[in-house]
Amino acid sequence: MNSLSDSNERFFDSVSFQKYIASDCDRLSFLQNYLSERGVTTSVISLEGKKHVYVNFPSSAYNPMFKIKTIISHYDRVAGSPGANDNSAANFALADFAVELSKSKKAHNIRIFFTDGEELGEQGVSSQGAFALAELFRKLGITNDDVYVFDACGRGDVAILARAGLDSKVNPQFKKKFVDLYERTQNLLKTAAKNSWMTLPVPYSDNAGFLACGIPAVAITFLPKDEVSFYYKNLMTDKNLEKAVMNCKIDSDSKNETDLSIQRFKYQEQMPKTWRLFHTEYDNFLSLTLESFPFLLKILSQIAAHFTLA
Repeated sequence: MNSLSDSNERFFDSVSFQKYIASDCDRLSFLQNYLSERGVTTSVISLEGKKHVYVNFPSSAYNPMFKIKTIISHYDRVAGSPGANDNSAANFALADFAVELSKSKKAHNIRIFFTDGEELGEQGVSSQGAFALAELFRKLGITNDDVYVFDACGRGDVAILARAGLDSKVNPQFKKKFVDLYERTQNLLKTAAKNSWMTLPVPYSDNAGFLACGIPAVAITFLPKDEVSFYYKNLMTDKNLEKAVMNCKIDSDSKNETDLSIQRFKYQEQMPKTWRLFHTEYDNFLSLTLESFPFLLKILSQIAAHFTLA
């Protein structure tokens, strides 16, 4: 696997990316300016103290005969970490994808949100920025969208479809809608990723907020092949691991919660290395891999090309 340091080849504006992951970057303003400079207008939706960036596409981009496809990627990060993989890489891919969509004269039925406050989900799902956004969706009667969450897609060449939501104990109507979306997402991955995808337990992302509000949402992340094999083997040998992953929290042996050097995931030795880099200084530019960016764009393009009757 090639890290970004192994080649001068770039699939995105690496100079801009380095500025985006700098510790002093105003990421909200950066995203808006990055898109504006490329001809894409945005709006800021403020909810419960969080500021979400919404991409403005013209009405001609939507055909009411088909479902809207809402794509979400959180732009906030943990203080002290560059957040290159969590979640800057997906932000950049989605921003460039938005630029390409804006040039199309055909309907694509894509909504794009860059969400704020995903990292606050560790304090409870209602603290998560996406929870308030999902509540707004529900109040407005927007409950039939296909919601796709992309998180940590800058490292690896295997797309992982999170299993969160499959074991939902809520009403049968929700379960039916979720399974339908889940199965259609698998079909999308079969086309876009061919044999480079799996379904596995994955820690919650912004999908948690939507699921909690009764709106089906799937989450996709990436992992390197060797880490997938390692993780899958551990899941098969330790039946407690899946539960630990789905209830994943950052622990600390110290009362100083800002000391990243002593924070860790429970069961960290059985987790993929990629996840152990989250919220640390090592989630940096050099940890990303070359193949991830075009791989993600291929999946996003497949979502845009696929239409489901409303």
